[in-house]
Amino acid sequence: MPLNQGSGDGAAAARAAVLQAIEDAEPGAIAVAVSGGSDSLALLRLAHAGLAGTGRTLQAVTVDHGLRAESADEAMRVAAICKGLGMSHATLRWEGWDGQGNLQAQARAARYALIADWARGQGIGTILLGHTRDDQAETFLMRIARTAGVDGLSSMAARFRRRGVTWCRPLLATDRATLRACLRDIGADWIEDPSNDDRRFERVRARAALQALAPLGIDAATLARVAQHMSEARDALEACIAELARETVRQDQGDLVLDWAALAGHPLELRRRILVAALVWVASADYPPRREDVLSLLAEGGMEGQRTLMGCVLRQERGGLRIFREFNVVRDLRGATDAVWDGRWRMEGPHDPALSVAALGEAGLRLCADWRETGRVRAALLASPAIWQGDRLVAAPLAGWGEGWVARIVADFHDRALSH
Repeated sequence: MPLNQGSGDGAAAARAAVLQAIEDAEPGAIAVAVSGGSDSLALLRLAHAGLAGTGRTLQAVTVDHGLRAESADEAMRVAAICKGLGMSHATLRWEGWDGQGNLQAQARAARYALIADWARGQGIGTILLGHTRDDQAETFLMRIARTAGVDGLSSMAARFRRRGVTWCRPLLATDRATLRACLRDIGADWIEDPSNDDRRFERVRARAALQALAPLGIDAATLARVAQHMSEARDALEACIAELARETVRQDQGDLVLDWAALAGHPLELRRRILVAALVWVASADYPPRREDVLSLLAEGGMEGQRTLMGCVLRQERGGLRIFREFNVVRDLRGATDAVWDGRWRMEGPHDPALSVAALGEAGLRLCADWRETGRVRAALLASPAIWQGDRLVAAPLAGWGEGWVARIVADFHDRALSH
């Protein structure tokens, strides 16, 4: 029996959520990230059933972290399941673990990077993830331990963009027990990862804590509702921040200028959020800076002089606080002229494979005799995009040098969600 014929309200809701995710997906093929565990295998079968007859292609991808001897065999088992369903499967191997730092955090970041690169190469715009209500609750507990605020305690995003692809979590309202029951109904098995019982890992300890809290009525469903309440509070804050930003933040090409005097009269949390949003935009970052670092800067009052944080320079000037890209962060960043550079710049001009885009730097700026007429800050121009042919400067649009090229920001500051 196909998984899409399972009974029960929970199963029906899961099917409906996956169908909605498919309907909302980017045009073209869709991928499912499959570890082999119950959550991702249930999602795979739900998506496979949901796409039947639509003419759209479903692909599966597994990341083999190479951390256990069994991992390669487990990836092969997933591949065999996909073959039985008549769909393609790819295994991506991570070899970046050096034994240092937070293993699970590094593995998670590697998964997103590897899968996104693979998806773009396949022309896939949407990737489905099997996170459940249980994952939501465990994450909530872990973030409480880190003294997270409204954003950290809000629900996991059901849909988000990262690394050029859209990621969807259609099962966030479904508990793991429901998915396992659905798999048992059709006689399907799943892989039990022994690391799920290894108490060295924070998530495993959070899972155990959740079981201990159940007698108090603190279970996955309760914590999911609390996370939803926090999301509603976050959304209200974001609306307030967006309005305040329109009044106090000016975009100057790739820089932002904050009216620090006007912001001084607002609550600390609003000022913190404005500053974080500005740093994330200038750095084109996936994640905000550490809360403590931002609060330390805010504690300095007027922030006289110059500071660096998160690959950005913060400089006090007449009229406000200017935030621009730090040259040392992008000095070795080079790419094709028809690709987005530093996550936010797109070059328009006579593209040629012999050309590349890289930071202007000191050597390039010396060739731009009229750069002062642009009114741009010298240090900011050093980190601005320029067109090069080898070591020869072809154009520096923001420094007023070279014809035929224009540098444009791909997403203006006020068009982005001001959350974090």
